[in-house]
Amino acid sequence: MLRRVSTRWFCTGTVPQPWLFVGLGNPGDKFIGTRHNVGFDMIDAFAESLGISVNTLHCKALFGRGLVGEVPVLLAKPQTYMNLSGESSGSLGAYYKLPLSRVVVFHDDMNLPCGVLRLHDKGGHGSHNGLKNVIYHFRGNREFARLRIGIGRHPGQMDPKAFLLQKFNATARDRIDSALQEGTEVLKHLVLKGLTESAKCFNTQQKYKHIRLQAMEP
Repeated sequence: MLRRVSTRWFCTGTVPQPWLFVGLGNPGDKFIGTRHNVGFDMIDAFAESLGISVNTLHCKALFGRGLVGEVPVLLAKPQTYMNLSGESSGSLGAYYKLPLSRVVVFHDDMNLPCGVLRLHDKGGHGSHNGLKNVIYHFRGNREFARLRIGIGRHPGQMDPKAFLLQKFNATARDRIDSALQEGTEVLKHLVLKGLTESAKCFNTQQKYKHIRLQAMEP
């Protein structure tokens, strides 16, 4: 059941500035479990770990909120379809008057092996249309963090769009599920300790994971 959002949660001046986590994906049952929806999966895994319900419709997104320690976190899954994700992301950032340094966007990335993650403080869109639209609605500003979730590259001559909209096979799904748990832990660390410290250690761990996965390939 969808509920309307209230702003009363942020009325006290003693509450630390919240973090906004936005997972990119496509709404609708037919997209559940597809490669292009791992941003939604990351939101769901993080929310489940904290008992947060993401069931409020707010700024064109399914929305939830909770706490990591004493720090508020806002979770959003834009319902505008991937290529218009910025309509929701931009509205949420403006609604809560958040600097982009308190925004993290989760998205799929074909340039990383399946199940490998990277956490960056800024960057381009890498031809990702959802990310491109987010940057557009942030008025061209790229100074927001992103959690890149590796899904691997499409095989041979396969249409990349068809690859993105396919579901994972069992082996790849296991890698993604493991990566979601790793992502959940680093995001909690980020909220409590900051982006720079969290990203440095985490990206080193993921680099070695990348090397291990490459060594396992035939």
